[in-house]
Amino acid sequence: MMPDILINEVGPRDGLQSQHAAISLDGKLTLIRALIEAGIRWVEAGSFVSPKAVPQMADTDQLYPQLPDTDHVQYSALVPNLRGLERAQAADVREVAVVLSATDTMNKRNINLDLAQTIASCTATIKAARQLSMRAKAYVAVAFECPYEGRVSPDTVLMLAELMMDAGAQEIVIADTIGAANPAQVGPLMGTCIKRYGADRVSAHFHDTRGFALANVWASIEAGVRKFDTSVGGLGGCPFAPGAAGNVATEDVVLMAEQCGFRTGVDIARLREAIKSAELLVGYSLGGRTTRWLNTQFPVAGA
Repeated sequence: MMPDILINEVGPRDGLQSQHAAISLDGKLTLIRALIEAGIRWVEAGSFVSPKAVPQMADTDQLYPQLPDTDHVQYSALVPNLRGLERAQAADVREVAVVLSATDTMNKRNINLDLAQTIASCTATIKAARQLSMRAKAYVAVAFECPYEGRVSPDTVLMLAELMMDAGAQEIVIADTIGAANPAQVGPLMGTCIKRYGADRVSAHFHDTRGFALANVWASIEAGVRKFDTSVGGLGGCPFAPGAAGNVATEDVVLMAEQCGFRTGVDIARLREAIKSAELLVGYSLGGRTTRWLNTQFPVAGA
């Protein structure tokens, strides 16, 4: 039975990409196994980007062939362009994601292309992925506010989402990349996306820079969204977006959803073990808004 709320764990990619200390391949696999043992069934495991730009993702080509339980877990990978797609194909990746920022400046800082060039690149990559029988999804990043250009119009986001759907994307992810959104903005935009594309083709990605991530998740749920990117222990932060804090914590979304009557399929006690695995990898304490309470209810040895 499918869960009511789908948790797409992005800790192994978005959570680890900005870490300063090198994370080993074995360490990444250990974390992913712990997440799967907790019941996670959707995982963004890595990205096929330039190793010079994001050194932490340099071993993604070696990671994917070793991923566990591929029959029951849906893994995705971020690809920036056709070259990244070629590498993903060679690693037998079945689902890829492209990222399209909503402003010229963010695209230039992220991938050294302007908005028009990024649209063309993402369109070509999605079409090529579909021809290779890969599932393809598209992120519309800085969908609410850009660190360089300020507030982003919802009309711009909807236009970009439409272009990516026209290119063949099977899912649109609306991303609050710098954690600047508030529930009053989130609800209407997500509601419009749901009306246009349906709940099975829309998901959301929030960061907790201003402490609103969980509230934005709830606003999205009320608007009909049923799939969310989350990161174990709140790991994360875009290295190309100044001031971006960690992603909304997986444990926060799971606990809120479950206590509000939604099924996630995630075992919160085992998720605490995955958080501990992540802490051992990065070398510091992790946790979301619910950490203090979870620590009392589900103690972990050595935590």
